[in-house]
Amino acid sequence: MELPGRTAMLLGGSGLVGRAVARRLLQFEPARLVIVGLREPEVRETMADLEPSAGETALDGEWGDVFLPAEAARQDWTTILADAPLRAQVVADVAGELTEQVLERSLLFQLVMRYRPEIVVDTINTATAFAYQNVYHSVEELLARAVTGRVDREFAERHVLTLGIPELIRHTQIAVEAFRRAGTMAYVKVGTSGTGGMGFNIPYTHSEERPSRMLLTKSAMAGAQSLLLFLLGRTPGAPATIEIKPTAAIGWSGIRYGPVRRAGKEIRRVDCPAPLPLGRAFGADAAGWKDTGRALESVYIDMGENGAFAREEFETVSALGSMELVTPEEIADLVIMELEGRSSGRDVVAALDGATAGPSYRAGMLRAAAIGRLKQLEAEHGVRSVAFEMLGPPRLSKLLYEARVWSEIVGSVAGLAGGEPAALARDAAALIARDADLRSAIVSIGLPIVVEGNRVYRGEFVVMPPAPPAGEPEQVILRGWVDLRASSARVWRERARRVVEQARARAVGSGSAFEWGAMEPGDPVSPSAFAAWIFKYEDGGDRIKR
Repeated sequence: MELPGRTAMLLGGSGLVGRAVARRLLQFEPARLVIVGLREPEVRETMADLEPSAGETALDGEWGDVFLPAEAARQDWTTILADAPLRAQVVADVAGELTEQVLERSLLFQLVMRYRPEIVVDTINTATAFAYQNVYHSVEELLARAVTGRVDREFAERHVLTLGIPELIRHTQIAVEAFRRAGTMAYVKVGTSGTGGMGFNIPYTHSEERPSRMLLTKSAMAGAQSLLLFLLGRTPGAPATIEIKPTAAIGWSGIRYGPVRRAGKEIRRVDCPAPLPLGRAFGADAAGWKDTGRALESVYIDMGENGAFAREEFETVSALGSMELVTPEEIADLVIMELEGRSSGRDVVAALDGATAGPSYRAGMLRAAAIGRLKQLEAEHGVRSVAFEMLGPPRLSKLLYEARVWSEIVGSVAGLAGGEPAALARDAAALIARDADLRSAIVSIGLPIVVEGNRVYRGEFVVMPPAPPAGEPEQVILRGWVDLRASSARVWRERARRVVEQARARAVGSGSAFEWGAMEPGDPVSPSAFAAWIFKYEDGGDRIKR
C-alpha cells in the first residue's frame, strides 16, 4: 500500500509501541494521523511529542476506552460499576445481540466512522484489558453468594463484566463492521503472547501460583484474538489483516530519576519504624506505619504499559534466557513493512494461513463419490434427504426445505423465476396439506411451516419459538421457519431471476474461467445449490482463502 496521503488511526497510540509506530508513519507523510489513547493527558502529551515531526500531516487526538459505549468510555471503571443504568447498558452492549444501536453507541465505531481511516494500527494490550478483570475472584464470590441466595442483579452484572471472551468477541464484531463500512484497507494488530515469549515455566507471575491463572487467562485471550483475526483475514470486504506478536519484553521509552508511578499515581514513601506482632500486623486495627509525606523516588527505566522497572528488575527480566528484550522501534518497523506490502515474515495471520490444513484435492474427489452414494441410497429407499437441523443455524434448514417445496411445484430455475407469488403460495399450501411425509420431515426437526393466511404446522419441539429470546414472530419466521407464503415466494422468485440474469451475463466457454458449477435457467431447482448461492451472493459468505 502507498502510505503517503492516507488517513491512519492508531489505537493505543499514546503507548510505548503506539508512539514508535506514529513516528515511523509520519516519515511517509500521511494526510491525517489520529492518536487514540485511554486518557486525555497521555494523548495530549503524545501529540505534543509528535508535532515537531508532523509536517503537513494533520494530527488529531481522541481518548476513552474503545471497548465501551461512548457514554461510558471516559468514565472510571468504578463509576461505571456503581451507576446502575450505565452498568446495565454496558452489560447489554457486551452480551446482547449486535444491533445497529449497539454499533452506534460504541466509541470505537464512532471514531472509525468519523475519520474513516484507510489504515488502522492497534497497539492496545487487549488481552491484558480483558483478562485482568479477575473472573476467578468473581466466581468465588458468586459461589459464596449462591449458598445464601444473595445473587442479585447488580452482582450478576458485575460478574458478567469480568468475562473476557464475550467482551473480546463483541469488540471484534464492532471493529469488523466499522472497518467494512469505513472502507478501511489495512488493519495491523500488535498482539501479545501473554508471557513475554516464555512458557508455563515463566517465573514472573501475579500471585502465589506459577504460572497464575490470571496470566494464563491473558495468554488464552491473546490466542483467542489471533484466531478471530485469522477469521477477519478471511472475510470478504474486510481489511487486509495482520498481527505482529512480540514474544519478549518491550522496552523502553526513557531512563530517569524521579517519583515512581504505579497506574499513573505516585507511590507514596511510607515507613514502619517498629515491627508489629504477626498476630495483629494484618488485623482490622493494625497500625504502626506512617506516610513520610514524600513520593518514592529512584532511578528507573520506563517500560511503557508495563510500568517503571528498577535497574535490578530490568536486568533480571531482560537477561539472556529470561524474557529478553525487543524494542518498540523494531516492532514499528515490522508494522510499516507489512503496511507497505513487504512481508516481514512475522505476521501471525499469514503464518496461520500457511500452517492450517485447508480443502484438499482428495476430499474434493471423494465428495463427488459421497454425493453419488447418498443419491443411490435415496433412490433405493424412496426418500429425499434434505436437512436434519444439526448443522445450524436453522436458517439453512429453512432455506433447503423452502427450495425443496419449490422444486416440487416448478420444473426449473426459469420456472421459479417466472412464477406468480400467489399461485406459488397456493400450490405450496396444497402440497404441504397432502404430502404427510414432507410435512412430517420438516416439523420433526423443529421447524414450523407457515402457509398463506398465517396458518402454521408445527411439531412438539420448535428450534425457534416466537418468544424471547428468539424475538418477534416475523423475525423468527425469517430466521428459522419454513415460510411458504406469497411474500416468501416473491423473494424466491427474485432470487431465481437474479440467477437467470447471472447465467445470461456469464461468459460462455469451456475454459477454467467458466463457472462450471453455476446454476443454469434450465436446471431443476436444487436446494443445496440455491442455499450455497444465497450464502455467497446475499450473505457475502464466499470463501476467499483456501
